[in-house]
Amino acid sequence: MFSSGQFYFAIFFLVAFVIGMIFAYRKDIQKNPKYFKGSFKILISFLIIYGIYFILTRVLV
Repeated sequence: MFSSGQFYFAIFFLVAFVIGMIFAYRKDIQKNPKYFKGSFKILISFLIIYGIYFILTRVLV
């Protein structure tokens, strides 16, 4: 298992990484909006696939 320090570091890293990715995405979408058309649909499809996977592996088994 993880120690408490490793767990806090992982949480901090995850939050910082997501914030950094959001800022980078916002900056890139302003420069090249044509490359980001439909990216929201891809995000939604990933979330749906992950949800189906979660249901199949955790709930039904």
